[in-house]
Amino acid sequence: MLKTGQQYLESLRDGRRIFIDGAEVEDVTTHPAFTNVVHSMARIYDFQSAEENRELMTYEIPGSGGERANRIWQLPTSHAELVERRKALEAWTELHGGFLGRAPDHVASCISGMYMGLDAFEAHDPDRATALSNYYKYARDNELYLTYVIINPQADRSKTADEQADPFLTAGVVAEDDEGLTIRGAKMLATGGIMANEVFVTCIQPLRAGEEPYAISFAIPMNAKGLKILSRKSYEASATSVFDNPLASRFDENDAVLYFDDVKVPWDRVFINQDTEMCNKQFHATPAHVYQNYQAQVRLMVKMRFLMGIARKTAETNGVVGFPQVRETLGQLAAQCAMVDSLVHAMEIKGEMRGDYFVPDRHTLYAAQVLTQQLYATVITTLRDLAGGGMIMLPSSVEDFANPEIATLIGKTQQSPTTTSEGRVKFFKLAWDAVGSEFASRHTQYEMFYAGATFVTKGHSFRTFDWDRCTGLVDRMLDTYSLESELAQIKTAAE
Repeated sequence: MLKTGQQYLESLRDGRRIFIDGAEVEDVTTHPAFTNVVHSMARIYDFQSAEENRELMTYEIPGSGGERANRIWQLPTSHAELVERRKALEAWTELHGGFLGRAPDHVASCISGMYMGLDAFEAHDPDRATALSNYYKYARDNELYLTYVIINPQADRSKTADEQADPFLTAGVVAEDDEGLTIRGAKMLATGGIMANEVFVTCIQPLRAGEEPYAISFAIPMNAKGLKILSRKSYEASATSVFDNPLASRFDENDAVLYFDDVKVPWDRVFINQDTEMCNKQFHATPAHVYQNYQAQVRLMVKMRFLMGIARKTAETNGVVGFPQVRETLGQLAAQCAMVDSLVHAMEIKGEMRGDYFVPDRHTLYAAQVLTQQLYATVITTLRDLAGGGMIMLPSSVEDFANPEIATLIGKTQQSPTTTSEGRVKFFKLAWDAVGSEFASRHTQYEMFYAGATFVTKGHSFRTFDWDRCTGLVDRMLDTYSLESELAQIKTAAE
C-alpha cells in the first residue's frame, strides 16, 4: 500500500532529536517551526497515494507480481519510461511550485542512480554492493523520504578534513567492529532533514590519501541513537500568516547540520568503508550524479514556470502588460524559461542506455547546471525590476484587513485594473515571498550553490563535453590546405 499523508506524519514521531532556538523539539509534526511544512509534505503523499493518480505517480515493480511503487524509485529502461517518470516528478513538484529543493524525489534519484551502477560497487566490494542493493529495495518498498549530507563543515577551507584542529569535526569512522562502524563528527547540509525518514551520508568532495576515515557511504534513520539535528532559523516560525507569507509559512523545508555523537551504523547499511577512490566513483562511475541532478533540473523547470506566472501577473496587476518595454522583458523571461525546459527535454532525447537502464545525457545535464546557476539570480532581479515598489508598499499584515478604517484605506490605495484591492495585496505578498523575502533569498542562494560552486559545475561540463568532435572539425578544415600548396600556387601564378 502506498504511503498516505497520515502514515507519513506518524513516521516522523520517532524520537528524533532536533534542536532549534536553544531547545529540543518534542514533536516535529506539531512544533510551530515545522508543522506547516510537515503537513504540506503529508498532502504531497496524499496526492501520490490517491487512486486517481495511480498511473501518473506509480509504476509496477518488475517481477513483483503487481506491486507498485512511487515513480521516484523507477529505473527507466527506455526513453519512454524516463519521460513517464519525469511527468510524475513534474506533477509532484507543481504541488510546491519547485520550492522544496530536497523533496523525496531528489535523494531517491541518487540512490536509484547508484543502484543502476551496481556493477561499480560489485567490482569494489560484493558485500557493500549487496548492502546497497538491499537498501534500494527497502527504501522503495517502504516509501522512505530520504535526505542526504554530502558536504563537510567549512571550518578552515585551506585544510583537509584530517588537518583540522579537531580530526572529528568532519564525520568519520572512530571505530569498527563486527557489528559495523561508529561515526563521530558533523556533516552538512541536511536540507529537509527535519522531516525526512532517513539520511544518506557520504562525501561528494574529492578526498585524498590520509582522509580515508571520512570516505564513507551509509544510510541511517533520523532517530538513530547519537544523531543530533541542529536546525537553522525557521522561516516558517517567523511567518505571521499564510496570507502574508504563503510560501515561507508552508514550504520552508529547513536546513540542518547533523552531528554524529558516536552513532553506530550496522554493516547492512554501509555502502563504502573508508575508500577515497570509491567515494568519488559512487557518483561518477554510476548514473547517480546525473540522475539526481536531472531531477533537480526537472524541479527547476517547474519553478521557472511558477516564476513566469509571477512575472505575467505582475504586469497585468499593474496594468503595464501592453507596454512595449514590458513585453520585451516578458519575452526575455519566456525565452529563459523555455531554455530550461528545452535542456530537460534534450537530456532525455540525447539519453543513452547504461547497461539495462536508460539515463539522461550527462553533458546536457552539466550544461544546464552551469547556465541555470547564472540564470536564477538574473531572473529574480528581473522580477524585482518588473514589480518596482509594488512588492514593498503593502499592508503590514493580514490583520490590517480586520480594522475597518485601515481596510477602507487599503481599498483606496491598493488598486489594480485586473483585481480587487484584496487580490492585489494577496498576489504581491506571494510575489515578495517568492523573490524578495528572507525565504526567497535562501532560495536564490540554494539555486546558485546546491550543485556546487560554479567552478565545480563548469568542471563537470568541461570533463564531459565531446571536445574531440569539435577539434576534429577544425583539424579537417586545416587539412584542406597547407603553406606548401599555397606557396606552390603563388609560384605557378608568377611563372
